[in-house]
Amino acid sequence: MKQINKFKHLDKSDRDRIHALYGYGHNQKDIARVLEVNPGTISREIARSGRKTYWYNAKRAQDDANLKRSQSKRPGMKIAEDLKLKKYIIKELKHLRAPDEIAGYMKRHNLSPRVGTNAIYKWLYSSDGKKYCRYLCTRRSKKKTQSRLKKKELIPNRISFRYRPTLPEMVHAEGDLFVSPTSSHDKTNGLLIVVPEVYLLSGEIIPNKTKLVIVPAVKKIARKLTLDTCTFDNGIENVHHREFGVDSYFCDPGSPWQKPYVESSIGLIRRWFLPKGTMLSIITNQTFQSQLHLLNKKYRKSLGYRSAYEVSIERGILTRVPRISLSKAIAFR
Repeated sequence: MKQINKFKHLDKSDRDRIHALYGYGHNQKDIARVLEVNPGTISREIARSGRKTYWYNAKRAQDDANLKRSQSKRPGMKIAEDLKLKKYIIKELKHLRAPDEIAGYMKRHNLSPRVGTNAIYKWLYSSDGKKYCRYLCTRRSKKKTQSRLKKKELIPNRISFRYRPTLPEMVHAEGDLFVSPTSSHDKTNGLLIVVPEVYLLSGEIIPNKTKLVIVPAVKKIARKLTLDTCTFDNGIENVHHREFGVDSYFCDPGSPWQKPYVESSIGLIRRWFLPKGTMLSIITNQTFQSQLHLLNKKYRKSLGYRSAYEVSIERGILTRVPRISLSKAIAFR
């Protein structure tokens, strides 16, 4: 791949060196090598002085550059050049008003002249407004840069859910994980698999996402429900999907709505038992099974006010209702 040279503005010292070197007969490539710029930069700089005389004057070139710079747009120029507006924004910043507060107030009261939030931030991050950044809640004096993450690799040998067979006798499911709060550094996860046609929930509390844990957990549920296919997302925990014991299909990257039943079921668990922020390491698997058992026994309007267990037995997905005590789920409430 061809290397792209970094762009660099010439300053007064650079122009003085061009003047001296060019006057002593050095060619443009030599000058570019000394200044560590592209030869085209030197060619364009000399061309601005006129090639008829082949004469270059550093002072005249710098005066021309300063004039062009003064007439060009620059970040924060609107605020920097309007003293009344600048004074008002500085006063509000000193009262610990955030830029979006200042811009929103000006818009609401139709003040003139006025600027938007982005314009205030551009002025703050410029050389003219940088000293006022200390009044921001973050005290940051430059725009936060986004981290350069490596391109995420998709699951190997993944097959889109669009190619999933839809024979009526097949049992299809959707699977996903829900996690403990990131700030807690708790690696415990909840694995949930849902059979959409009967709203049957099955899952496990697992200590982490490693192959030694996730593969046996999915296998166990797939055997219990006699699943034919299951749709997952593109999480790293699904890399070993060929060992799950069920034909796996996948949503498009960043498209959780393509498996709506498991997403809504996780929301149901969150509302009833495990709200966001709950550390899953304090939840035993026995308690979690009791919670799923209670939800599977609920009468659902979408099932004609029958439970998921009743419809699952009727359609041959389950042979009997498992015996699990509801006491732990009720006590958790």
